[in-house]
Amino acid sequence: MRPADSIVRRGLLVLALVGLPAGCSTPRDVIIVDEGIVTVENQTDQEWRSVRVTVNDHFTGGAPSLPAGSRLTAQLSQFQTGLGQKFDRRRQSVVKIEVTATSADGKPVALKWGADQPK
Repeated sequence: MRPADSIVRRGLLVLALVGLPAGCSTPRDVIIVDEGIVTVENQTDQEWRSVRVTVNDHFTGGAPSLPAGSRLTAQLSQFQTGLGQKFDRRRQSVVKIEVTATSADGKPVALKWGADQPK
C-alpha cells in the first residue's frame, strides 16, 4: 500500500466517524402535543403556506404561513369546529392531528400524528 492511499483511508475513516453521530441522532418530532399545547415545526428549508391543523377530524386552526425552521404553537382551546364549538380538554382527549399546507414550490405538505399515523 502506498503512503498516499493510507492517508486517504485514514481521512475517510475520520470523516465517517465524525459524521456518525449526526447521522444516527434521533430526529425531532414535527408535531408535539404537550400540556394542552400543539406545536408544529417546519423542519424543511421552504416556507409552508395555508397551514391547516385538524385535531380529531373536527377541530381546526392554522396560520397563513409557517417559515422554514420555525414553529406554530397553539393551545388546544383555540381549535374549533365549523359550528364554533371549541376543543375542551376536560371532556376530550387528542386522538390524532393532521397538518396540511403547501410548500413554497407548490407541493402539498401532509403530516399526521396519532391514530392514523403509520407505525
